[in-house]
Amino acid sequence: MWQNLSLRGRINLLLALLLALGLAVNIGRQVAEAGPRVQAEDQSVIRLAREFIEMIVADLNEAPDPDAKLNQIARDLSRLRHVSIALHDAGGRPLTPPRTGAEAETRGPPAWFVGLVHPEQTAVSVPVSIQGKPGSLVITSHPTDEIAEIWDSIVTQLEVGSVVAVVLFLLMTNVVGRALAPLQSLAETMGKIEGGHYDARVTPGGAPELAAICGKLNHLAAALGEAVEDKRRLAERAVSLQDVERKEIARELHDEFGPYLFSLRAHASALAKLADGRAPSAEAVRKHGSALLEQINALQQFTRRVLERLRPVGLAELGLRQALESLSRLWRESHPEVAIETSISPALGTTGETADLTIYRIVQEALTNVFRHAGATSVNVVIEPAGQQGHDGRVCARVRISDNGRGMEPGQKLGFGLVGMRERILALGGTLNVVSGEGGLTVEALVPTAAA
Repeated sequence: MWQNLSLRGRINLLLALLLALGLAVNIGRQVAEAGPRVQAEDQSVIRLAREFIEMIVADLNEAPDPDAKLNQIARDLSRLRHVSIALHDAGGRPLTPPRTGAEAETRGPPAWFVGLVHPEQTAVSVPVSIQGKPGSLVITSHPTDEIAEIWDSIVTQLEVGSVVAVVLFLLMTNVVGRALAPLQSLAETMGKIEGGHYDARVTPGGAPELAAICGKLNHLAAALGEAVEDKRRLAERAVSLQDVERKEIARELHDEFGPYLFSLRAHASALAKLADGRAPSAEAVRKHGSALLEQINALQQFTRRVLERLRPVGLAELGLRQALESLSRLWRESHPEVAIETSISPALGTTGETADLTIYRIVQEALTNVFRHAGATSVNVVIEPAGQQGHDGRVCARVRISDNGRGMEPGQKLGFGLVGMRERILALGGTLNVVSGEGGLTVEALVPTAAA
């Protein structure tokens, strides 16, 4: 049952139990104190009554009619509240009428309570002698009035305490309800966020702790919404980059591959015409053959560059070092006027296939931008272990490509290639920064590796 109760139900149940326990403890304390209280009152009244009687009886013999005076005293004292005093003769027979049960007219405490508090009556006999006649005044305690007062006090305490407990319970229930009201809103908002509605928000309220949780949930929802939006933009940009890459490959095929094919066809047609002649010139055949070989060689280099862009040749078979040397060699062959220096630290160690491909793509994209836009005469590529770790605690490799070109214009944005590389590195847990200055452009990346 306890497990099925809500938090509000559990708190309310505990409050009710605590209030009931407090009321029960208070009533129990009064009941426990009732017995000693009645006994103390009983003894005090009997002692005072005895002292009073002894003082009166001492002067009784000096009265004109001692017997009448004694009877009058007995009748007057019989009207006392907590005690009754009766005159008895020497044989113990009462000489005055017994006390009437006036107190029985009112509703008294229950018998079990009377028996619990004061089970027996106390009687004390005071001997008297009037003109030589022996007798006694019997003082009998009647604690019924005191017990009734205690019982009425307990009943009043129970009634008032119950009303106060109910009022306190209702107030505390209202306070607890208001304090826990945001829980329902939190649950509903979490359900909306789980369903993909990242714009859902919960109004902070209730206790400061719950208000802080509401604020954290709103911040989490906003962060999730931004992450999902970034993911959507990344996917959209990835598609856009693929289209741009396809367009660039198509343009290169059209601009370079097409003219090569046209030139090959022209030289092949010329050779065919020479073959149709009666006496073809050896010099002419050699000329067209040399041109064909040059065009085929250019086509091979162009094909290798395109293949390198699509998938690094030999990266998995030869490793990162040999693949980067091959890439640098291709760029040196096509741009001999630019000096390319590549340095890979021997302490780099094994980085893993994903890190190798990422490092290769960073160098490839940076070199492509250098030869297309920078107008540089020197490029320096350095790959070494980084002295810091990535976001996930993995060891990182530092990749730095710097040139002495013109750099970027103020306010110029990064191209699609570097933007795509930055998002790819961020997804791996690394970073990519581009710094442009008067001395050229520097691309520096931290790439998490497979090393622990």
